[in-house]
Formats: sequence, structure tokens, C-alpha cells
Amino acid sequence: MGIAGTEVAKESADVIILDDNFSTIVTVAKWGRSVYINIQKFVQFQLTVNVVALVVNFSSACLTGSAPLTAVQLLWVNMIMDTLGALALATEPPNSELMKRAPVGRKGNFISNIMWRNILGQAIYQFIVIWYLQTEGKWLFGIKGDNSDLVLNTLIFNCFVFCQVFNEVSSREMERINVFQGILNNNVFIAVLSSTVIFQFIIIQFLGDFANTTPLSFKQWITCIFIGFIGMPIAAIVKLIPVGST
Repeated sequence: MGIAGTEVAKESADVIILDDNFSTIVTVAKWGRSVYINIQKFVQFQLTVNVVALVVNFSSACLTGSAPLTAVQLLWVNMIMDTLGALALATEPPNSELMKRAPVGRKGNFISNIMWRNILGQAIYQFIVIWYLQTEGKWLFGIKGDNSDLVLNTLIFNCFVFCQVFNEVSSREMERINVFQGILNNNVFIAVLSSTVIFQFIIIQFLGDFANTTPLSFKQWITCIFIGFIGMPIAAIVKLIPVGST
């Protein structure tokens, strides 16, 4: 006890309850689990982005001689992933469901089977989408003209970013399908998503010379958003696949 306890007891104790309230232990455990799980959410989100970006650019460079995502575009994606993504997922507040989870042992795997399931499911979907757009995108969108390659690469970049935006929402819950519960209580998460979409619009429509993009039509924007949104029901279906917790 931090108040009623003697100095001898404090010196020999492993844990000191500063306010002499045993319910504080529950609060500490809840916040500790929340921090641990939030880090797992961020790592899951980060690995998904990295795996897709690496496989898409590497395979495209080997097969076609060019990569669909430029260096500036990858820097922007990394900013979404490392800075804004971490800020959004790390600020998720604890909830009562955390205390129903089994404790994690010291020798437990940080990247669990559940995380690998979610990472692979989302990465496979995004890779198929990006690769299909790269091979059949001109036919799908009816792109013609001298700048057809630039328009196609812009569409690929935009679809890739919106896949990450919706994947960020899906990453709020690694096991539960309902990822919207309590989302309005996290103002930081809402602000991060909103700012990501706004800056993405500015990059595409107004910073073409800097980001190697070209303005897209309203129909193309809706299509990109829809392709990104499809990743959410796919993530929900993937969560139904049973895997071990370790």
C-alpha cells in the first residue's frame, strides 16, 4: 500500500498501490492489455502495407521493367502507415472486453496466428486488385491517349491508398467482425482518417508534378473508393477462418 504501508513493506514489494485501492490493479491491467493489443493492431496494419507494396513493386519491376508506385508515392504511403496509422490505432481506448481475454505469457508470440491470418487475407486481396489493375486497368476504365500510363498509375496509387484507409478501419478489431463499435469515441482516429482522405485528394488533383499523378474523374474516384471498401467485407470473412490464438 502506498499510503498505509510501511517503508519496509514498500521496499520489499514488487508492486505498490499508490492510492491503496485494489480496483486500481484492474485498471492497470486493462490499460496494459490495451497498449499491447494496440501495438499488435499497428504491426498487423504495417506489415500488410509493406508486404503488398514490396510484392507489387518487385514483381512488376521484374516482369514489366517498371514499378507502378513511385518513390514519392511510397513515401506518402509510409507516412500513412508509420505516423498517421500508429497515431490512429495506438489511441484506441481500453474496453471491458479486454479483461475477458486470456493473459499473454512471456514466451508467447507477439505476431499471433490471428494476425498472420488477417495480414495474408488482406495482402492477397490487395495484391490481386493492384495486379489486375496493372494488367487490365486500361480496358476496365477505358483509358486511352498519350497519358494513359500516367492515368493508370494514378488509379493504382489511389486504389492502393484507399485499400489502406479501409484496412486501417478493419484493423481496429483483430477478431471481432464489428469494427465500428466505439469508433466515434476516438476523435483521433476519425481525424486521422479524414486528414488522410483530404490529403490524398490534394495529392491526386493538385500535386501532379510532385507526386507524378494526374487528376481523376468523379467516376474514377468512386471506383477507387469502392475497391478499397471491398477490403472490409473480405477482412470480415477472413476473420471467420478458425486459427490458433498463438
